[in-house]
Amino acid sequence: MVDLLGGRHLVTREGKAVEAEAALQNKVVALYFAARRCAPSRDFTPLLGEFYAALVGEARRPAPFEVVFVSADGSAQEMLEFMRELHGDWLALPFHDPYRHELKKLYNITAIPKLVIVKQNGEVITNKGRKQIRERGLACFQDWVEVADVFQNFSG
Repeated sequence: MVDLLGGRHLVTREGKAVEAEAALQNKVVALYFAARRCAPSRDFTPLLGEFYAALVGEARRPAPFEVVFVSADGSAQEMLEFMRELHGDWLALPFHDPYRHELKKLYNITAIPKLVIVKQNGEVITNKGRKQIRERGLACFQDWVEVADVFQNFSG
């Protein structure tokens, strides 16, 4: 993700800053565009949390996967509340980082929630991540990792 988020800091739901480059290196990255005030976002976020936990948090060998939340909330406080209430243990672009708006334009985000799965260089694997998780569950990750050219030895 050096091409897309290199040099930037991301935050955990506890507010701790982490370097994007180190956190996202050699991983399939899901850019999650959502907002607390959006009912479909509140509906899908727990499912994404379960998906993430199964791949990363609870797995014997964590999968090369990371979610980066790109908030469409109206304030930093609203974003933090959403992260603390419903999010998994994933990362977020800080609310005050203007790059949030550039990412929305870059990936043509016109409605939320939207889960865009990208390669390390930012190239889109699929912009239908939400639909794929709902329909196929964990099975969709193997397709993403094969296309992403990371950790080819991963077996889910």
